[in-house]
Amino acid sequence: MPSKSKVESTMQIKDFSVSKEEFNLIYNKELDKYTTDPIPNNLEDYYVSENYISHTDSKKTLIDRIYQLVKGYMLKKKLQHINRYRNGNQLLDIGAGTGDFLVAAKNDGWKVNGIEPSKIARKNAEKKDLTLFELKSNLNNQKFDLITMWHVLEHVPDLKDQLQWLVDHLYENGTLVIAVPNFNSYDSKHYKEYWAAWDVPRHIHHFSRKSMIMLFSEFGFNLIEEKPMYFDSYYVSLLSEKYQSGNSNIFKAIMSGFKSNWKARHSNEYSSIIYTFKRGK
Repeated sequence: MPSKSKVESTMQIKDFSVSKEEFNLIYNKELDKYTTDPIPNNLEDYYVSENYISHTDSKKTLIDRIYQLVKGYMLKKKLQHINRYRNGNQLLDIGAGTGDFLVAAKNDGWKVNGIEPSKIARKNAEKKDLTLFELKSNLNNQKFDLITMWHVLEHVPDLKDQLQWLVDHLYENGTLVIAVPNFNSYDSKHYKEYWAAWDVPRHIHHFSRKSMIMLFSEFGFNLIEEKPMYFDSYYVSLLSEKYQSGNSNIFKAIMSGFKSNWKARHSNEYSSIIYTFKRGK
């Protein structure tokens, strides 16, 4: 937890998707960043749910089907993005989920590796002829030209340890692509404690644009590009509507998602942002 001098405020947020328990968000004013408190010792248990869709390929509900539809579109966009920074073929995806991104990258000529702690997700990836490692330590001293973390950094308990690991496993002048939610977005301000991207306690860290730049620059990474994830505002709004009112009001969610993207045209405070960093010499 940050020292008292750095703490400005706290909020209480409910885990709507799994446990229904409440957790505190501790705000670090210096970093402009929230941290979930406490972090449960049995954190892995909070991922065991049919509602945790990124570990499955479920299409049972309307929200599931929307998620899978958008995921297919975003795979193409993600591939286009990393190909712009292609300088070698060694790719690592941390938090690879069911492996769809790595399958797409492999088909495009990348030599792929993936890390995924979830046994359920790894089994789903195996059905796609993809073997994912459970732990970072399985990779030993292997280095990569490009490392991606799509909505994963917010889940990592020891942030500084993770950033140092990235330094050690990325080639000099390698590229790092990180996507995280942004709590300064309009949809976050609109839904407040019901904002689905708080996703406590699975999301341990809650970033602003300022905090991302400060943290990564501390480890020698230079920000090259920020890119919005336009669909996230709609999907997050759809879940947030459900948490707030008990039902997924599609019309309200679409309006909220649109408004969030519209306001961000000038502020750049999109619901989720892809940050591309280069490791400096």
